[in-house]
Amino acid sequence: MPGLRERNKARTRAEIRRQAMRLFRDQGYASTTVEQIAAAAEVSQSTFFRYFPSKEDVVLRDDLDPLVFDAFVAAPPELTPVQAFRAAIRTVFLSLSPEQRAEEWDRHRLTQSVPELRNRNLDALIQAMGLLTEAVARRVGRQPDDLAVRAFVGAVVGVGLAVLLNDNPDPANYVELFDEGLAQLEAGLPL
Repeated sequence: MPGLRERNKARTRAEIRRQAMRLFRDQGYASTTVEQIAAAAEVSQSTFFRYFPSKEDVVLRDDLDPLVFDAFVAAPPELTPVQAFRAAIRTVFLSLSPEQRAEEWDRHRLTQSVPELRNRNLDALIQAMGLLTEAVARRVGRQPDDLAVRAFVGAVVGVGLAVLLNDNPDPANYVELFDEGLAQLEAGLPL
């Protein structure tokens, strides 16, 4: 269990993000300043920058990916990689409160609707794919540059993007849609 200092840091980071997301919803991303976010979170601007290098990073930093990847690696060995990933997604996302799920969905919607975030999101996606590639390689005992490992990661990320880029998304059933897409992958993508 993390110590008091680490728990306090996690609370501060979460509060900065929570207040930033509220301000982005209320007044728009472009109209929100770091100064406003820091004031709403009751921290100094220098504290803001200790947690997030920029306003963009409040949205682009994905704190859930490492949790999903760790749950994937720790899943029971008898599960196939797709089954392990499905279990990891359910474990992490279903442990979130409704408020946390809504915030996560808002974060993803912002990355699609704000041009500068959408452009920088490609870098974040590549980084997340690298971390997932490492996790898959560890789980299946192969090298990260193995084409089968990389193809699997690309397919899983593709399922996630298909769900997120839906024109009429329902954030309440994101986990179910992601799970359904992974089930399609597991079944060999029958059409």
